[in-house]
Amino acid sequence: MSTDTRFSQPNFHAVKVIGHRNPDTDSICSAIAYTRLKNALDPDRSYKPCRAGQPNRETQFVLNYFQVDLPQLYTDVSPQMRDVDIRLAEGVDGEMSLRRAWMRMRDQNLDTLCVVDGERTLKGLITVKDVATANMDGADPDVLSRAETSYQNVIDTIGGEVLAGDPAGRTVQGSIIIGAGSAEIMERAIKKGDIVIVSNRSESQLTAIEMEAGCIVVGTGAKVSKTIRMLAEENDCLIIRTPLNTYATSQIITQAAPIRYYMLRDGLITFDLNTSVESAKRIMGSVRHRYFPILDDDGKYLGVVSRRNLLNLHKKQLILVDHNEKSQAAEGLEEAEVLEIIDHHRIGTLETENPVYFRNMPVGCTCTIVYQMYLENDVPIDAQTAGLMLSAILSDTLMFRSPTCTPLDERAARRLAAIAGVDLEAYSDSMFEHGGDISDETAEQIFDTDYKVFASGKLQFGVGQGSYMNEKHRRAAEALLGPYLEIARQKQGLDFVFYLFTDVRGMSSDLLMAGADAEGIIARGFQVEVRDGMASLPGVVSRKKQFVPALIETFKRELS
Repeated sequence: MSTDTRFSQPNFHAVKVIGHRNPDTDSICSAIAYTRLKNALDPDRSYKPCRAGQPNRETQFVLNYFQVDLPQLYTDVSPQMRDVDIRLAEGVDGEMSLRRAWMRMRDQNLDTLCVVDGERTLKGLITVKDVATANMDGADPDVLSRAETSYQNVIDTIGGEVLAGDPAGRTVQGSIIIGAGSAEIMERAIKKGDIVIVSNRSESQLTAIEMEAGCIVVGTGAKVSKTIRMLAEENDCLIIRTPLNTYATSQIITQAAPIRYYMLRDGLITFDLNTSVESAKRIMGSVRHRYFPILDDDGKYLGVVSRRNLLNLHKKQLILVDHNEKSQAAEGLEEAEVLEIIDHHRIGTLETENPVYFRNMPVGCTCTIVYQMYLENDVPIDAQTAGLMLSAILSDTLMFRSPTCTPLDERAARRLAAIAGVDLEAYSDSMFEHGGDISDETAEQIFDTDYKVFASGKLQFGVGQGSYMNEKHRRAAEALLGPYLEIARQKQGLDFVFYLFTDVRGMSSDLLMAGADAEGIIARGFQVEVRDGMASLPGVVSRKKQFVPALIETFKRELS
């Protein structure tokens, strides 16, 4: 890993192709299919399919059937740490010496090093302040032994050469002693295992060996006699020669201590790639660190960021599919950059900072538009992608029964079925059957399966819809949702909430409702009788083309 590389791994700054909240089959399948088209047309840029919510059972069946992975979840597209320039500073081994740590900080213009193990798990961090503090405490003669410092670190720190003994696997076991003065003074000072720094005086060297020193450090590059070296070998005493003089050696030898001894272990402030930039700013402002570790999606150390990095923010770049209203988009949309919109709904309230490519067609499904774009650009459609687009069209058009269905939708679906190699009728029945199965689901899960919020003037209302192929599933859903609608309305602060139980084969819907005078509004607007909070709407199967437009017209009349 480069130690001074900006964060540029694939898919972190990829353009995200994303559908609406509470995604249906079209929302997810159009995101996947359009991503594949964009990657084929624009190979120099990376595009990634995403979702803004959990898939329903129908969609999960489709993905499983065609063996496609579920897109990554983004319920919030406001800036995260993955959207800033992360410095890919390589993690260091905790056995690194203080001196090596300082040299790396100096050479790479860093004031923080992150200590990791062989699996890139963050173990701690050390700052230039910690190094400076350690050096100020350099007079401590026992620090190397307490830190269990390897002799390899000692050799590296003083630029030493081994003349006797094997340092491999050995650590310092005693104090640091300056071997000056008479033999008698040295005998009283030296203990077993000590490091003794001596000059070229053979008497001092011999005394150190006799007192069972663990290591003799000979300064100024002085020669050491064969006899002394032989005696050192026999007594398991290392001899290290350094070009430094005795004073310089004594000043820097404590810098051989491993950084794990000084590093901060507890209370580490880290961020992961999903941490919001706003949250990171608040935390950074409360401490004096300059650099902060970043962990990847697997919790492994990746690099560091500073407050300055947050200034160079890359907004998430989005392509919206199957929606164009802010109320239906992922949270934080105003902090992202919308590049394109591909949709088949009415033009809503979404505003963009810059001009965007906006393709909106009055067809029954977004995937029908995406299919047309494949044809227009002469991009081949593989069987898997064809199956996804087919499933979306069947779902949105209720197998061509919805009034939103156009000849273009049906023609596209039949051609896609041929490419995917599926029997259109049999596959459609199986897909709807799996989608209507609500076993083990809560009222909230059923309600959120296909749910959107709309606005009419100052009124805000939500409309959910479920398509059911058998009466058993439909009755079970009604029993759960009946008491839940008012809870959902209050929870979301809406004026009204409606839910359509759509009979695909019977071409009709039953409607549940919640809100002040909701029953009267539905009765007057649709000229139907409401009984026990439920209204039957013959011929109404489309939320987009039949129910919502009629409801908005009713609101306008009621409020005028």
